[in-house]
Amino acid sequence: MKNDRFEQIYEQYRTQGQIEMAEDIQPLRSDQEEVVAVRKNEDGDLIAFKTNTGRELDYLTALTEAKQGKLNHVDVFHKYGRDILRSEPDGIKENNLDQLPTF
Repeated sequence: MKNDRFEQIYEQYRTQGQIEMAEDIQPLRSDQEEVVAVRKNEDGDLIAFKTNTGRELDYLTALTEAKQGKLNHVDVFHKYGRDILRSEPDGIKENNLDQLPTF
């Protein structure tokens, strides 16, 4: 059946993506910090970030540091005409920026 073939191909695609994603995960470098908590505004937008060293970063500072590679597992992408921070897509919901504890 064609449906079975499509399912099989899709599962191969997903498995390969998970393997590649696991290979891409880099350990924390000594010059990097990790975001461990976030602050949100009344609308639920992320407005500040706390790192594992205790530093509290406003959105623009965090954006700059993420672009410089100073924040581990944080990506910058362009959407809605501006740069936006997000956690690296690793399939782990718990470490998404939006899911981190607040400070």
